[in-house]
Amino acid sequence: MSEQPPYLRIADVLRRRIADQEWAPGDRLPSRAQIAEECGVGENVIRRAQELLISQGVLEGRAGSGTYVAAPRQRVRVVRSSAREQPSGSPFRADMKAAGKQGDWESRTEAKVPASAEIAGRLGIAEGDLCVRTVYEFLADGRPVQLSTSWEPYDLTAGTLVVLPEGGPHAGVGVVNRMAQIGVTVSHAVEQPEPRQASAEEASLLGIQKSALVTHIRRTYYSDQGRPVETADIVVPAAMCEIVYEIPVNPH
Repeated sequence: MSEQPPYLRIADVLRRRIADQEWAPGDRLPSRAQIAEECGVGENVIRRAQELLISQGVLEGRAGSGTYVAAPRQRVRVVRSSAREQPSGSPFRADMKAAGKQGDWESRTEAKVPASAEIAGRLGIAEGDLCVRTVYEFLADGRPVQLSTSWEPYDLTAGTLVVLPEGGPHAGVGVVNRMAQIGVTVSHAVEQPEPRQASAEEASLLGIQKSALVTHIRRTYYSDQGRPVETADIVVPAAMCEIVYEIPVNPH
């Protein structure tokens, strides 16, 4: 068995010292040089350990000031379930209300955007075929807690009242209910979650560190004919939100 990398061992040491209340929330940690001397490692090891703990929400870095113990924060519960689609209202707003927060979102839609090779593969169309792309920022009490970029085949909704997901009489009601308006029955969705570090743009939009951990969910909705009707990249910051999957059970 390979030995644990030094920065992971130091991260465990720092985490334990915080748990033992050697440093309280809001306290400034000693300098990297001081901690490095105490632990018998190089400053680069301390830097990597602190960056890991910052990404996990244990520490926070303040430019020009140092590294501090982060205040405990209540993570927002984000429920993933196609069964939660509603004819009116929003599951996201319902989740935020349950957490005592005001849920809302901002969006920007572009029609006739050529599909990249990856998006084309997910939608079962040819690379360069036109799509409707909508970029979302989901907010809890005005603070971004989730990002999403949605793609729909333009030929599926062109000329209908639902061509713009956030425009017209069916704005904001969700993919399942919008597609029902044009006679398309959505039967199921497939989601593939994976952890990774936030990009610079995502970190800026979410107000988190560039190295912070996020959960990236690739979601695709399918019609009852097996055609992909929408695919999305959803980004949720791990330190701010917990993702819960609600799986409906149909009795036989």
